[in-house]
Amino acid sequence: MSAPAVQQLSADVCVAPQLDPTAMAWAAQAGFKSVINNRPDFEGGPTQPTNAAMESAAKAVGLHYAYLPVAPSVQTPEEIAAFSRLLSELPKPILAFCRSGTRSGKLFRAATGG
Repeated sequence: MSAPAVQQLSADVCVAPQLDPTAMAWAAQAGFKSVINNRPDFEGGPTQPTNAAMESAAKAVGLHYAYLPVAPSVQTPEEIAAFSRLLSELPKPILAFCRSGTRSGKLFRAATGG
């Protein structure tokens, strides 16, 4: 797989559009320690990789993995707080992804005040 379009939001957090399981090996090789999946299963239809497939691929290459599915239009205070906890607890650097990267970026900005 070629490198996904990654956007750096801080020194230790980046966001990306939808990844597939093979991207987990790329993420580990690129130096990421953790991955956060913000996309609900099957949001993009039956061909979207599932959380289970992504988690298995991430763990197979030694990445920490978290699943925090959120709707594209609204991120609740509880979801923002959960994202903030993940940012503080997961080993860094962290790669978060959703359909386009926008939702993960919104969560990051809401969680960090940036």
